[in-house]
Amino acid sequence: MRLRHADGQVVHLSYCTNVHPAEDLAGVVAQLDTYAARIRERLDADVLGLGLWLAAPVAAGLAADPQTRRRFRAELTARGLEVVTLNGFPYQAFQAPVVKKAVYQPDWTTRDRLVYTLNLATVLVDLLPDDAVRGSVSTLPLAWREPWDERRSRRAARVLDELAEGLTRIAWQTGRAVRVGFESEPGCVVESTGQAVAALSRVDTDRLGVCLDLAHLACAWEEPAAALARLRGAELPVVKVQVSAALAAADPVAAAPALRRYVEPRFLHQTRAQACAHSADPADPAHAADDLDAALAAGLPGAWRVHYHVPLHAVPEPPLESTVPVLRSALRELFAGPVAGCDHLDVETYTWGVLPAAQRPESDAELAGGIAAELAFARDELVALGLTEVPAPPAGPAAPASTSAPRRHDG
Repeated sequence: MRLRHADGQVVHLSYCTNVHPAEDLAGVVAQLDTYAARIRERLDADVLGLGLWLAAPVAAGLAADPQTRRRFRAELTARGLEVVTLNGFPYQAFQAPVVKKAVYQPDWTTRDRLVYTLNLATVLVDLLPDDAVRGSVSTLPLAWREPWDERRSRRAARVLDELAEGLTRIAWQTGRAVRVGFESEPGCVVESTGQAVAALSRVDTDRLGVCLDLAHLACAWEEPAAALARLRGAELPVVKVQVSAALAAADPVAAAPALRRYVEPRFLHQTRAQACAHSADPADPAHAADDLDAALAAGLPGAWRVHYHVPLHAVPEPPLESTVPVLRSALRELFAGPVAGCDHLDVETYTWGVLPAAQRPESDAELAGGIAAELAFARDELVALGLTEVPAPPAGPAAPASTSAPRRHDG
């Protein structure tokens, strides 16, 4: 879906497909009919935006084959779908039975992560709508915090320089720009906007910036106005916003029975107590735990926010709440002013399949309906801030696929 800000910018709103398991291109295409087409129909949208997730083998195959990229874009266009952003955080097998810390591998000290991300950029330039200003790719915040030392930090800095050079090369070869946004996440090297500023202070900000996940922002107990001011002061662009909400408990002791229903084996649910907002180390075990079951065992003091993406439009089981108020505050800071703070918004609730049984969709149609309700919620929040829905232009013939693909460099 597309909306227009008062400054004239088109703001793209999509949903992230990492909620669906697919490890090959045939599986990705099958999702288009099973979910995306149904969601578009429920929203009565002329065009639906997708924040595609492509596993590393799929990205490599598409990057190496311009004609397959052209055919894939035709599949999207035929269904009234468009893509301006890709999720490059999970490398593969994101909906495996157990993911946990495996999602942070390979990290930004490795060539595999560099090649994967440049492959995604190569694919994206051929999927972008003809009138899109640019594309975006979100990625992990360098690495999980352990092990991390000065040597790994220097290694990552060199890899990020190569990333910026690769994105510049793609832009020069194709005439289309793609930016990469590093997504702060609890427990990682970059958890807060302050850590993002410190870690990314020397990157090429024409090509690199931050992906602001609103659930993660809430889990860090950051105030959106201060966080965005910090990023602006450092001249770090917000490349992409992930419109998401975390689980919250004002009184974790009273809420413990409800919280236990969210303990599950697939994803990591880092938990932060309110004291982390004033700590130099947001992962200090005095107020932080790397998973929800550990937080319950430790009895962290004070109110909690849990890295568990919950549906935007649905209220969690009382006495639990969601961080939708933080989401609303962030959207207001980004879009209520005279200039839009970002033009790529992606609804990212990847946890539908592990929600407590009473809230979990029982069919593909129910999942499509839930995602459609989330997108309608996000759209209505933006309209309330003064943005207006605009139709996408008629789809023309697909542009010739670019023939450039990044080569793997050894070393």
